[in-house]
Amino acid sequence: MRIPAHSVCTAIRDDIVSGVFERGSRLTEELLARRYGVSRVPVREALRTLESEGFVVTRRHAGACVAEPTEQEAADLLEVRMLLEPLGAARAAQRRTEAHLKVLRGLVRLGQERARRGEGEDLRSLGGWFHETLAQASGSPGLIALLTQLRHKIAWMYAVEQPARPTDSWAEHGAIVDAVARGDAERARVLAAQHAERATAAHRLRRADRIPGREPAPPRPGRVRTSQHAVNTASGRH
Repeated sequence: MRIPAHSVCTAIRDDIVSGVFERGSRLTEELLARRYGVSRVPVREALRTLESEGFVVTRRHAGACVAEPTEQEAADLLEVRMLLEPLGAARAAQRRTEAHLKVLRGLVRLGQERARRGEGEDLRSLGGWFHETLAQASGSPGLIALLTQLRHKIAWMYAVEQPARPTDSWAEHGAIVDAVARGDAERARVLAAQHAERATAAHRLRRADRIPGREPAPPRPGRVRTSQHAVNTASGRH
């Protein structure tokens, strides 16, 4: 069964972001097809998508390679995020559903609880889910796609320090959700802008091209790894 190119794309992107593939390294279709246990067709489509997103570049005589963004390009990403996240929060105040509010409030409760306990790794994941859900609540597919791409690229280029007072950060999340629940778009925009500005100060540009301890290891045959799950080529589930 043919594996969707978007699943292969997710797997390659995850390995680029985590540092499995070094910046500037070649990405041959043969190597990638073998690594993920798929044919070269979805790999080729995935590389085209990743090139459009800025993770991959095509070089003469070398083919597809992992991009090597400059410091200015990295700084631009944080600036763009500071513009788009407040817009997303404002849209969420106007378009959110009760389901979105339920998830956002649940994440805030969990985040505040973990912050009090000092469980840093959980907070990192919860923070990502919070901002992803807030973007989804905007009801704007184009904006959601841009914010998702920004999160991937910022995670690739930056290491983020844990806030000195994580309880304060989650109190800010809670205030944003309150504004969204009231339908106060301007208040949600202002709070999200302030939160994004404070969060930006915790970002440190990655100097190393690789993440220690992350060595390329071929996955089990017939499976494509993604950030959420694996695609089983035998059963066709994805």
